[in-house]
This record gives sequence, C-alpha cells and structure tokens, in this order.
Amino acid sequence: MFKQSITLILFLLISCSDQSDNTIQEQTTNDVAVVVEKIEPKKPSRTITFIKTTDGSNLIIPEVMFDTDAAKEFLATGKNIYVGDAKAIKMGKKRYNLWSCTQCHGPTAKGQVGPGLTGPDFRYPKDATNKGMFETIWAGTNGGMGAKGFGLMTADDGITPDEMLKIIAFIRSNGSITGNE
Repeated sequence: MFKQSITLILFLLISCSDQSDNTIQEQTTNDVAVVVEKIEPKKPSRTITFIKTTDGSNLIIPEVMFDTDAAKEFLATGKNIYVGDAKAIKMGKKRYNLWSCTQCHGPTAKGQVGPGLTGPDFRYPKDATNKGMFETIWAGTNGGMGAKGFGLMTADDGITPDEMLKIIAFIRSNGSITGNE
C-alpha cells in the first residue's frame, strides 16, 4: 500500500510540474517505475473576431465549422492559404458560379450590376483583406446581398468556411490584391 501511495504522489507531482518538453520521463522509487508523458498545452483556439459588414456588430460563427486545416489557419490568423493555389481557385470558381455570384459581380468578379470584388477600390474598404471579404460575404451587406454563410440562408444550407475561402481565392486570382498583405 505504501509503494502505491508513493507512486500515486510521484505521478501527481510529475504531471503537475511546469516542464514544457514533450519527452517521456521515467522515475523509479522503491522498485516502482512511473512513466509520465508530458503533453503540450493546448493552443488558444480562436484569435480573430468577426464583425458584420452591415452594422459593425460581432459576427458569431461556431468554431466547429472551421474544420479543415485551411479554415483553422484562417480562424487563427486571418490568412487564406488557398490564395494562389490552382486547385482551390478552380473549386472556388465552381462555387462562385454555383451560388450565382456572376449575376451581380460578373464572371471574373470585376463587377456587373453589383460592385467589383477584385479591387483596388472596394465598396467596403475592409474587403481588401480576406477577413473583411469573408465577413461581407458570410453575413451579407446593406447593399442588398443576402448572407451566404452556412445556416444563415436556411438552417441547413449555405457556404461553409472552407468553400468561402476557396471562393475568395478565386476572386483574388482575378485581381492584384491577395488579401493576405
């Protein structure tokens, strides 16, 4: 019983220490070996806050919707890693056409009935960044474009964050601004 108590206390002390390496440590006390794996602390999840283009209020998007590496990177940094990626741009173009963006913004997003999305002049200046353009497309505008983000049009429909990033990559491929500056 004494060896078990010492083992338990030793385990608790080692696991609560503030060592930050990920190595496996082994301690031996009275012929009882204790192996403890150091686990890296969890990184803070969300680091950017989304703001609605329509009224400047907070835009709440469930973090679980950011379920791909690209979407997670975007949520953490605001950087769209699909910009310049030919495969993502091709998929973004398909989604851009599927959602009838061409009807207002034209086939290359340079504008038609609605404003151009390629810059350098934007209806909403924040659209020069990928975060700003994401916010504008996701939650809609005062100019008449409805929200396109998943769950906003209907509870089970809309563009996912990953699809949105690919659409933005397509838009950026038609202009000179990457949005990641």
